[in-house]
Amino acid sequence: MEDIAKKALAVLKGGGIIIYPTDTAMGIGCRMDDRRAVDRLFRLRRRPLTQPTPVLVGSSRMALAYLDHPSDIVRRFIRIYWPGALTIVGLCKKEFVYSPIRGGGGTVGLRQPNHKLILTIISKLGVPVLGPSANFHGERTPFGSSDLDPDLVKLVDFVVPGQCPIGNVSTVVDCSITPYTLLRQGAVIVG
Repeated sequence: MEDIAKKALAVLKGGGIIIYPTDTAMGIGCRMDDRRAVDRLFRLRRRPLTQPTPVLVGSSRMALAYLDHPSDIVRRFIRIYWPGALTIVGLCKKEFVYSPIRGGGGTVGLRQPNHKLILTIISKLGVPVLGPSANFHGERTPFGSSDLDPDLVKLVDFVVPGQCPIGNVSTVVDCSITPYTLLRQGAVIVG
C-alpha cells in the first residue's frame, strides 16, 4: 500500500489526476493549487464550470486556511463530524480558491475524509485535493474500483484501487448562510 501512496503522491505533485477511494465514494482529483490540472479535471469529467466541486483536506487546520472567518457552526461541525462524511460549505478566501472550484461564487465545500490512505496522501502533498466522485458528470457514483467507468479510467494518470467502506455519498451542508441549509442528505445525519 505504501508504494501505491508514493505513486499517487508523485502523480499529484507532477500536476496529474488520480482516482482514489475515500470513506464515502471513489473520488477523482488533482492538487487544488494547480490551475492547469483543475481545468483538465473539469474537462475530462464534463463538469460545468458554474458547478463547484468539493475539496478534500488532510486536517481541520488545512481547511481553516481556506475559509473566510469561519462561523461557530462551521467550527462545531468540523469538531463533531471530521474526519467523516460531512462536506461543509463556507465562505472562502477567494484569492486562494480558483474560480471553477467554487463555481465562480464565494464559497467552497470542504471535507476531511475518514480514510487513512487518502489522508496520508493529502498530508504529504501539503495542499488539498479536489474530491468530486470519480464519474462523468451526472453519471452513477462509484463506490469501489469495480464500479469505475473504463472510459474515465483511460483519461487519468493513476488509479488507487480500493473499496469505500460507507458506500454512500457525503452529506453536504451550506454554512455560508444562517441558519445553515442541508444541500444533500448523505451518510451523516446532521443535528
